Amino acid sequence: MVMDRREFFKFGASQAIDVVTETVADKLSELDINWIRPPFALAESDFVTSCTLCDECIKACPYDVLFKMRDDGSPAMDLSNRGCHMCSEWPCVTACEPGALLKNAENLAAVPKFAMVTINEETCLPYQGPECGACNDTCPVPNALQWVGARPVIDPDACTGCALCKEACITEPNSILVRPTG
Repeated sequence: MVMDRREFFKFGASQAIDVVTETVADKLSELDINWIRPPFALAESDFVTSCTLCDECIKACPYDVLFKMRDDGSPAMDLSNRGCHMCSEWPCVTACEPGALLKNAENLAAVPKFAMVTINEETCLPYQGPECGACNDTCPVPNALQWVGARPVIDPDACTGCALCKEACITEPNSILVRPTG
């Protein structure tokens, strides 16, 4: 098959557009992985309609875990950089007057599940031989981060996905992987 010059450039442009589109989609999906709504956020559609963008939850967070999303100014957590300390009084939730962040009145002791956390055994130092323990004693949830011998193990049923272990991890790239639950 012989292509004329115009067909050749159309084909090349089409291929380039496909590659750029795929690359942009991949980058956006990476960004979306890091953006998780604050603790006790309503379902997304209810959250978006209830949140007044007042920033009170962001101001109330003593650990600067919450930030404004660039596209719409709504609050989110970037658990790839900081972990949620799951403060005992949940100041971000208490500060939310519109009720976009709302604890379960029937179960006040319930703790939200932010994300799924796993350990990359290929980069985690204890799985490679040297001792580490940087994440030891970082987890606020009993039995979520356990040690089997000298290796950390995450119990997915107990783990809330707060990412404090990720914040403490010293490997580069980070050995703790955090993904949204939904």
